[in-house]
Amino acid sequence: MIDNLTTQQRMILAIALSFIFFVIYDLTMPKQSHVAQDQKVIKDISANSNSEINSTIMAPATTTAPATQTSAPVTTTNQAAPKSSNITNQTVLTTIKSKDFIATIDDLGRVSKFELLDNIYKNAKGIYPNLISSTKLPRPLEIRFSDHLLNKEAFEVKYTSDKKLIDLDSGAKKIVLTQKLSKTTLTKEITFFPDGNYKVNISLSQNFEYYISPGYRPNVEADMYTFHGALIKEFDKTLTLIDDGDAKGGEVYPRAYIAATMDRYFATAFYNFKDGMDVYISKDQNSNPLVFIKGAQNYSINGYIGPKAFDKLESIDKNLTDIIEYGWFTFLAKPIFLFLKYIYDIVGNWGWSIVIITVLIRLILYPLTYKGMVSMNKLKDLAPKIKELQKKYKGNPQKLNASMMELYKKHGANPMGGCLPMLIQIPIFFAIYRVLLNAVELKHAPWIGWIEDLSVADPYFILPILMGASMFWQQKITPTNFTDPIQEKIMKFLPLIFTLFFITFPAGLTLYWFVNNIFSVAQQYYVNSIFDKKKAQEKKAQEDNKKV
Repeated sequence: MIDNLTTQQRMILAIALSFIFFVIYDLTMPKQSHVAQDQKVIKDISANSNSEINSTIMAPATTTAPATQTSAPVTTTNQAAPKSSNITNQTVLTTIKSKDFIATIDDLGRVSKFELLDNIYKNAKGIYPNLISSTKLPRPLEIRFSDHLLNKEAFEVKYTSDKKLIDLDSGAKKIVLTQKLSKTTLTKEITFFPDGNYKVNISLSQNFEYYISPGYRPNVEADMYTFHGALIKEFDKTLTLIDDGDAKGGEVYPRAYIAATMDRYFATAFYNFKDGMDVYISKDQNSNPLVFIKGAQNYSINGYIGPKAFDKLESIDKNLTDIIEYGWFTFLAKPIFLFLKYIYDIVGNWGWSIVIITVLIRLILYPLTYKGMVSMNKLKDLAPKIKELQKKYKGNPQKLNASMMELYKKHGANPMGGCLPMLIQIPIFFAIYRVLLNAVELKHAPWIGWIEDLSVADPYFILPILMGASMFWQQKITPTNFTDPIQEKIMKFLPLIFTLFFITFPAGLTLYWFVNNIFSVAQQYYVNSIFDKKKAQEKKAQEDNKKV
């Protein structure tokens, strides 16, 4: 049955089946992690004795990890939410302003607000996004001690700050936060930079084991298609992802370079590309990952809060661009994005950049797709002879296959001629799918007319309808050699199925597929015209021979 499908039909079926496979695999397969074995929980303590314990406000408990001889934070998951709001609602100590964001530090020494001020990040209601949750913990720069009494005190004793306001318009600025506890004095010296990155130096007058967090992940762009959770760049430079709902608690990543939590477009992260960090993953009541870094008496770490915008991350450190995650096809998606961005830098419009890169990719693949289309035209011409063989050798499949292969060889037709272009286009499709789905640069990026935001679905469904119509058009002009009427009916419904499928997809992705279809239609017309001319010449030659 498969041998009777055309190149485009095979490609459509393969992409649909591959997409289903990747989704199912992503949902069912366990994620890579390094879980410390035989960890013994010694302490499990509350951050605030005046409220009931909630897993997101538990202080780290000391555990023993044989592989690293360090301690990991753990939480409990069967406790009630706190009645008191004094853990999440704190007085503002310091306000940090820049042209791109406004942030606040609360009196527990944490980043309590980080509001982006760029218009491209506004939501549908025109509200600027705040990347820090008002209810979820931990917050960026939150410290939790393993000593339960000290930890309890740390969530009750307020910090002091040497500045109430800093303005980053003239460059980086530093603030000093101090917390005087009964057993030690904790100092955070934080230098903020205009791009949203910062550096924090932590010192304790007396050493106690503690953990510091880059914060709970932003929850601005919630969708079912992109990654939400924690990303770890390990010491061997591999990237490990822990999706929301998949955290086991107790995962340990020694000497990691990046520890980030993120949604579709935004991230809050710690990074150290020189010495690495000892990263520990805890979990909340929903098994969402909570990231902690083990500190020291005198400890320095770099942080970032903001959009996963390539230029911004690269300007801070080119290695930080690994926060932009493309899934399985990162090896292909990242260069495609860089090429797309290069085109954008020239033409100045992301929509036209998508059109141009689609055409360029099709031109690169042209020799392969051309051979596939030629092969399918030859198979169409051989369809009557194939039916004769099927009737002749009915009940003898071995003889039928041998006769068909001999027929193919005699006429230079390859029934599998469309497989190579299909195999190449599948990973390219998924790489572009990931790029257009994850690129924050497309947010509020217009194309023409009604398309004002390539990162969301076409509000009037015009592009999905055009895409479906172009698929139907291509089917009409593509040679077919169906022998099964049911198979033919299924293929006829594919344009409608894909139209419904693409209604929810970002306009940028639908634009890519539409342009890809138009190019295929043009190419198919060209191949068909070559065969029509060849047939006309053969017919004329036969008529001339008859006259002679």
